[in-house]
Amino acid sequence: MKPISFVFLGLSITSSWGNGHATTYRGLLRRLAQRGHSVLFLERDLWFYAENRDLPSPPYGRTELYRGLDDLRARFAGAVRDADLVVVGSYVPDGAEVGAWVTETARGKTAFYDIDTPVTLKQIERGGAGYLSPALIPRYDLYLSFTGGPTLERLERRHGAKRARALYCSVDPDEYFPERAPPRWDLGYLGTYSADRQPTLDRLLVAPARRWGRGRFVVAGPQYPADLGWPTNVDRTDHVPPGDHRGFYGAQRFTLNVTRRDMIEAGYSPSVRLFEAAACGVPVISDDWPGLDELFEPGKEILVARSPEEVLHLLRELPERERIAIGQRARERVLARHTAAHRAEALERYTRELLDEQDAPERPGDRGGTGDDDVDVASRPGEEVRET
Repeated sequence: MKPISFVFLGLSITSSWGNGHATTYRGLLRRLAQRGHSVLFLERDLWFYAENRDLPSPPYGRTELYRGLDDLRARFAGAVRDADLVVVGSYVPDGAEVGAWVTETARGKTAFYDIDTPVTLKQIERGGAGYLSPALIPRYDLYLSFTGGPTLERLERRHGAKRARALYCSVDPDEYFPERAPPRWDLGYLGTYSADRQPTLDRLLVAPARRWGRGRFVVAGPQYPADLGWPTNVDRTDHVPPGDHRGFYGAQRFTLNVTRRDMIEAGYSPSVRLFEAAACGVPVISDDWPGLDELFEPGKEILVARSPEEVLHLLRELPERERIAIGQRARERVLARHTAAHRAEALERYTRELLDEQDAPERPGDRGGTGDDDVDVASRPGEEVRET
């Protein structure tokens, strides 16, 4: 098939500091390039990413920095005009203006990639986000969402999206795989500070640490307030670069997944850390939310906890053989359904559908996909053949 030319305008691909967007874009663009497609990533040159660039020149596709809207328009109008698909991501600086310019300029198809869908929709319903306005949603040909399930229908019916598709986060198995080493911690957590996540982190990690003085715990991630009190058996580190994630997960007996409040309310919003840890064969203890059981089988591939007592029971009582088996089964599920290659294949399919259909109207109820191996579309509740 003819290669597709993609242009992405995203928050950051060069720096993973304080955001999960970078690892998502890196895996996706790497696999698109490997499939023979032309890929250009445009990133606003922001000082806080410039000081923390852990991949300044991605070795796949082409990455360019721009200084602002005028620079973007002057240097890259031709690339945007001629691309088969131009994708604007959530939290792009001045993203609403960027999106308006893209949808006016592009001769091909356009898409919005929402890596923060529930947060975005809350802001839209209050009048708009800085990176997306209510009026802009129907102008995109495709709305790609980190959230599946009922949110896809909501995007189309309530907000006027022409076509909403799930494009979940993923993991690159070349970077995330088991490392056998003596564990340093019984339970760890990796994530940027968020006020709405902190109560769950307190309940499922900090409280167990206070009650089990012999246990070993770790919390990694930036922006935690300096006045937070941590038990002496909880190690803290501000940042773990993506290249060190595998070793970080491998040093834990269990890892904790904590979901933001908006994502819990929407459901079907897996965190990239969930897939990363599972790919490393580390058993995950997670809070509960709608759609989790369509990604992993609770009790067999993932462990769900709601209280400090349940966490401590798992840490201290689960047989070692079963702990290892849960991690292995989770890894097998990720490799079968949730790699960056799966997401690149899905995006390629969505794009070809748009290009093939040109301006033909979408059939009512058509949400894309051609069979049970379609891992990213139609994450509808109750559809048992879907696993994302």
